[in-house]
Amino acid sequence: MGSTFMGLETAKRALFTQQSALHTTGHNIANANTPGYSRQRVNFGTTTPFAPAAMNQPQIPGQMGTGVEASSIQRVRDSFLDIQYRQETNKLGYWDAKSNAISEMENIINEPTTNGLSAVMGEFWQSLQDLSVYPENDGARNVVLERGQSVVDTFHYLNDSLNQINDNIGNEIGVSLDSVNSLLQQISSVNSQISDVEPHGNIPNDLYDRRDNLVDELSGYIDIRVTATKSEGDPAPEAEGLYNISIIGANGKEEILVSKDNHYQLGFSNGSGNLSTTTPDDISQLAIFSSEGKEIVSKKLPIADENGNPLFSQGGLRGLIESYGYSYEDDAGNTQEKGTFPEMLDNLDRLAFSFSQTFNSVHEKGIDLQGDTGQSFFTNLGGNHQNASKLISMSDITSKEIAASTTTNADGDVNAGDGKNAVNLSNIQNWLMNDTAVDLEGYDGDETLDVTGFNRLGSASMNSFYEGVIGKLGVQGLQANRLAGNSEVLQQSVDEKRMSVSSVSLDEEMTNMIQFQHAYNAAARNITMVDEMLDKIINGMGLVGR
Repeated sequence: MGSTFMGLETAKRALFTQQSALHTTGHNIANANTPGYSRQRVNFGTTTPFAPAAMNQPQIPGQMGTGVEASSIQRVRDSFLDIQYRQETNKLGYWDAKSNAISEMENIINEPTTNGLSAVMGEFWQSLQDLSVYPENDGARNVVLERGQSVVDTFHYLNDSLNQINDNIGNEIGVSLDSVNSLLQQISSVNSQISDVEPHGNIPNDLYDRRDNLVDELSGYIDIRVTATKSEGDPAPEAEGLYNISIIGANGKEEILVSKDNHYQLGFSNGSGNLSTTTPDDISQLAIFSSEGKEIVSKKLPIADENGNPLFSQGGLRGLIESYGYSYEDDAGNTQEKGTFPEMLDNLDRLAFSFSQTFNSVHEKGIDLQGDTGQSFFTNLGGNHQNASKLISMSDITSKEIAASTTTNADGDVNAGDGKNAVNLSNIQNWLMNDTAVDLEGYDGDETLDVTGFNRLGSASMNSFYEGVIGKLGVQGLQANRLAGNSEVLQQSVDEKRMSVSSVSLDEEMTNMIQFQHAYNAAARNITMVDEMLDKIINGMGLVGR
């Protein structure tokens, strides 16, 4: 038969176990508003029954239960929802970075409004048309000069502003890399703390939460894969182990960033093989460095392939890099550049170059008020369109030197009433830039101009080219905003599901508290009952006959 004191031990175990459950419930309630906290629960399990199966077990009707124990305290978490949340956070980080960059660009370009480049150039074309009606009027001529200067100033403003915003994005890339490396270091540190706890059979739930919060934040910058490695020693079955974190490129290639006993850093090489998070003017690749900041030569992370297709990991960091611009080497070994801001700046340079050079060529064919052949209206930018929107400027031309006419009279003096070259100048906006022979008005015989030497716009006219650039920007902005919004909705949806599993419900905790309190009171009452039985046996036996 069992021990007389067996019931007392069973009740004692119940007291301790229900007390642990009450303490855990209190911990949940205390952290109900703690960001990233996962509610915890006590896993109850029956203790070894009496008598255990053995050759010398006592002859009793069957095994009797010996009570309950708290086998473990485990956090409630769904790893599948964690994976989903990180995937959506990664997409949101990418599209949010793209959306913000394009939004900044749209604010600068400011089209279509009365203050954008198209409106300024429209005023310039109109001033030339007005001049064609009154070619001898000095006021109309001064308006042309002022409108021309406005076009130059607008090109300069757009170039300076876009470059300034792009420099800010470059700084943001460096800040993001610092954040990534800080997160990697912190995750590795938490890994180390977990590795000190798990081998002893303990389950560090709060450390798990802290690590998962860091991983969630990291997933917004880069695409990662998380795998777990079992700790050494004798960890509990519920122990989650140590995280290994890899960065995943767009080509599916993985590189380890955090292992169970080490971590690496991400950045640019400073030329001496040491880590740098200062964004260079030309980004072609990132590299993985040791925890001490030394470059690991075998671990390069190219940004794009030979066709310019991104290879770098999806996420906020890639969104910033694609906006800032990156370079790659094509099949022919030539260095090419892509990116939202570099492409816009290049389009502005092409427009400024084609506009100024074509305008000069037509202006130089005309005749000014002094009877001289026209000179350059804008400074000569040479044969290269690069930085044209920055370098374009007005030449030292006076109002009388504007070549608005095409003919002279019989005395060789300028025909003051002839403003046909001003008409030619105003028509430039609609010329197709791949035309080899553009007809000019007002000249004796057929006068044509081959503008292909100044063409950097393809088969488009100046107006249609700029409209195409603005249209493309609008579509890109709309797509980025839409996908950023979609990603945010999906992230919130997954987060709500995750919170429904892991977050603290005060109503549920209060219910559990009452449940565990009643169980505790019942166990205490059971001890009282056993105590009364023992009192009867100890103090009531041997009194027969008295």
